[in-house]
Amino acid sequence: MIILASASPRRRELLGQIGVDFEVCVSEAKEVTSAKNPKELTLLNAKAKAAAVAKEKKNFWILGADTVVALDNKIYGKPKDESDAFNMLKTFANRTHEVITGIVLLKGDKCFARAVVTKVTFGNMSDSEIADYIATKEPMDKAGAYAVQGKAAKYIKEIIGSYSNVVGLPLYELNELFKEAEVFT
Repeated sequence: MIILASASPRRRELLGQIGVDFEVCVSEAKEVTSAKNPKELTLLNAKAKAAAVAKEKKNFWILGADTVVALDNKIYGKPKDESDAFNMLKTFANRTHEVITGIVLLKGDKCFARAVVTKVTFGNMSDSEIADYIATKEPMDKAGAYAVQGKAAKYIKEIIGSYSNVVGLPLYELNELFKEAEVFT
């Protein structure tokens, strides 16, 4: 069994999808907001989340994860309000951005980490389409103001890389990390 250091319902669903036996213990770690680049930021936050939970759950593998959306090295988090969501989505229209997830497996002094990058290209979105999408409230608790597995799917022209990464947890790469760390042996 592993401990998921995240409150994300999407991460819980993804772990369940691949049959991982896990328990949730939400991390109280304070997130870092700046680093050399988005990859480093996700890894710093994923490790901080895992380390905070590891203090209580010393004999378990802890999984920490952090996902950001980045365009031109600018990070787009969860929108502050509907206007912020509109501006984000308008920025992504007809452009390619990156979704980056840092994943960290931690147990005692053992630490295995990886950052996964997926390129997502939005097609055209008119102002009214963006407004209609925001009216669904779906974008309001999502980094980058959209859910690839939700209503935004009809605006996504192309994904290069891990689909599950865009949802919140890169499953293939996580499985490879499990093997490297010998988590389930």
